[in-house]
Amino acid sequence: MTEKQSKDSHAPGSEGGGSGKHVELAGAFDIRTFIGALIGLFGLLTGLFGFSPEEAAKTGGVNANLWAGIAMIVFAALFAVWSKVDPIRFVVQDNAEGAEEERDFAALD
Repeated sequence: MTEKQSKDSHAPGSEGGGSGKHVELAGAFDIRTFIGALIGLFGLLTGLFGFSPEEAAKTGGVNANLWAGIAMIVFAALFAVWSKVDPIRFVVQDNAEGAEEERDFAALD
């Protein structure tokens, strides 16, 4: 069975009835989004404000913080692309009336 077929087998309504069952994406709550944003922000701040005359003397005049900041920004961009290309999906199903939780979540992949 291919990956596409295995994902389609979890499609809403494919498991007998499935009323109230649907697939949602993690979206902004994907951990890759937070990690990428924090590393990108740190790279931006490091690259722009992290160079002093003392550090220039240590590195022979090369702005190592600028290069490290650029690398962190590229890394953050890769995380953003990764979270868009392969988003985290999960199946949400409404629980029966009187249940403790309103909805039930299950991993799709």
